[in-house]
Amino acid sequence: MLQAVGSGHDNHFTRSESSSLGSLVQAMKDGKKHLLLAASGSVATIKIPVIVEALAAFAGVLSIRIVLTKCAGEFLNGQSSEQPTVSSLLHLPNVEAVYLDEDEWGPQPWRRGASILHIELRRWADMLVIAPLSANTLAKIVNGMSDNLLTSVVRAWDTDGSIDLKKKYIAVAPAMNSAMWRHPITAKHIRTLREDWGIKETLLDANGAARLIDGWFQIIPPISKTLACGDTGDGAMAKVETICDIVIHRLNLTRSEAH
Repeated sequence: MLQAVGSGHDNHFTRSESSSLGSLVQAMKDGKKHLLLAASGSVATIKIPVIVEALAAFAGVLSIRIVLTKCAGEFLNGQSSEQPTVSSLLHLPNVEAVYLDEDEWGPQPWRRGASILHIELRRWADMLVIAPLSANTLAKIVNGMSDNLLTSVVRAWDTDGSIDLKKKYIAVAPAMNSAMWRHPITAKHIRTLREDWGIKETLLDANGAARLIDGWFQIIPPISKTLACGDTGDGAMAKVETICDIVIHRLNLTRSEAH
């Protein structure tokens, strides 16, 4: 059942009983692969519906929950056909819920012993994909900040699988202005994700079969194109096909499962 979570800027985006934390907990064992798909403040947020539609073939085996930062929500106010409302995301294939920052604390005040949304989302997710990852959210993640729902999920991620008893991965697709992407501080942040936290693989045979041996972060590099601001250069979010191929690989989805 589709779950309407949060209100944001969309007056038609209402809560329902099915969007409760209890419903999220019950969905832990639904037998599906769980993709937590997030967007931060970049114009590439408008690609979220396209990513979801590209995974539509896995109906019945894939469940998607979406997390939007406050700035990401600014790009989904129904301004145009490629910028639908937040509530419209609930009608996309396999989408079970959409979460905004205020959902961390509502609809009722938190009480001791109650479930905590960012923890339950981490437990539920088999994989987190942040596409797009803005320069601001990149900086927050690398510096350990957790001042909204998305960064709280990342900060609480079980990086070695010792808590959730399963190694799970985060893939991020940076998207920003070319000057921001080429800035020295961005290079420093990316080095942390790639060298300190990044997935490292080792070849096992001549056929190129690989085994994951360390890390939990995967960077999906941006591409070069003319950006929304008019500049041409690196910084555009990776192609949807590239992002979806990584999701399919990491979640071990097979084409035979596709309907």
